Amino acid sequence: MADIRLEHGIWVLVADGEKALFLRNEGDAEYPNLEVVREILDDNPPTREQGTDTPGRYFDGGNVHKSGFDETDWHRIEQERFADEMAGRLYKLAHRGGFEKIILVAPPQVLGSLRKTLHKEVLSRVAGEVPKTLTNHTTWDIEKVLKNG
Repeated sequence: MADIRLEHGIWVLVADGEKALFLRNEGDAEYPNLEVVREILDDNPPTREQGTDTPGRYFDGGNVHKSGFDETDWHRIEQERFADEMAGRLYKLAHRGGFEKIILVAPPQVLGSLRKTLHKEVLSRVAGEVPKTLTNHTTWDIEKVLKNG
């Protein structure tokens, strides 16, 4: 993370699977000034509020044993869908020249989901990645974390 440079005009995506902040540095590397370009919120309640069915059961062959399926983690699935949506938005922005460089800031699991779905046009513009959850921090705190590593 020490090689991340907040140069003028660089974009920063701060996401966590439920919220995304698109920021642009209006300052320079020495005195960054991140400004919010867009904020996106996703309604993603916990799995217990999304699923009502109990996990299914199945019989193991000819004997009397029953086994259960794992419960579907709807919350995680929605986080992955949200990461896919952010990847699509980044592609549209990059394709029409919205940014030259971008820094991705997200928890490791979300960062992994995002990285899997990013188009090569966006991947070529990624200037750095920060595996942290910073969506509920102020832009000043995000600047400080990115500048100081």
